[in-house]
Amino acid sequence: MSELAGNPISPPAPKGIRKPKAAFSVGRIPGFAAATLAFFLFLYAPILLLVVFSFNGSNSATIWSHFSLDWYAKVAANSDIQRATLNTLIVAGIASVLATALATLAALAMARGGRFRGSQIALGTLLLPLIVPEIVIAIAMLIFFTAIGMNLGLGNIIIAHTVFCIPFAYLPIRARLDSLSPVYEEAAQDLYADGWRTFRHVTFPLLAPGILSGLMLAFITSVDDFIISLMVGSAGSTTLPIYIYSLIRIGITPQINAISTLVLLISFIFVSLSWLIARRSEKTP
Repeated sequence: MSELAGNPISPPAPKGIRKPKAAFSVGRIPGFAAATLAFFLFLYAPILLLVVFSFNGSNSATIWSHFSLDWYAKVAANSDIQRATLNTLIVAGIASVLATALATLAALAMARGGRFRGSQIALGTLLLPLIVPEIVIAIAMLIFFTAIGMNLGLGNIIIAHTVFCIPFAYLPIRARLDSLSPVYEEAAQDLYADGWRTFRHVTFPLLAPGILSGLMLAFITSVDDFIISLMVGSAGSTTLPIYIYSLIRIGITPQINAISTLVLLISFIFVSLSWLIARRSEKTP
């Protein structure tokens, strides 16, 4: 009896009742792993080859000769590249700051301003650049600037990039706001802090990681943009992507590989920092 009590026998399953099937998993599809590997190779192998051949010592962009940093030295000494890089940094710096400021105000209005009529329409309009093809936005900007006779050189690109980068800055800022509990702001108001003091000493410090993440995403989006810059730019406002395109039309050289590798490195650093800041902010209240 003790043995039976120590090892109870489970009753048999009732007849007619089947065991639940395992949940469906895409990874169990035959050939899915091989197709996934082929997809990532197709996507990233050309980028890897571009980086490798940027260190090629010969004049050929596809035939390897020997390891060399000569092309990076030539890129650093090229005055046209320096001018295009400076234009890119000016545009990206100003546009990202303006876009982040506007995105912060929009996120505060949407998340803390209470419900209002047309909020969903306003949100859809705000995120429209993420949905509409970039070529459509570029043509619309070009028509608008032409219609009002605006020709500010880099100013046109800055305005266009500001509008285009707002949703990229808005998303991490809004995500950070949604994760913040309103009890901190309510506690500040209970201590007789007005709206500005509450924002300055409570909301803004807690929101800062999201703002910084949005700023980095807006900055790198502006740096990498080509279509809008090509459409609305004028003489003397050549940015780095436009300059790379002009070189490709002549012929692909290891110098183009070197420039593209540097742009890729900058993009990777900024996107990684933005992700790390957003990830770390999730662990803070």
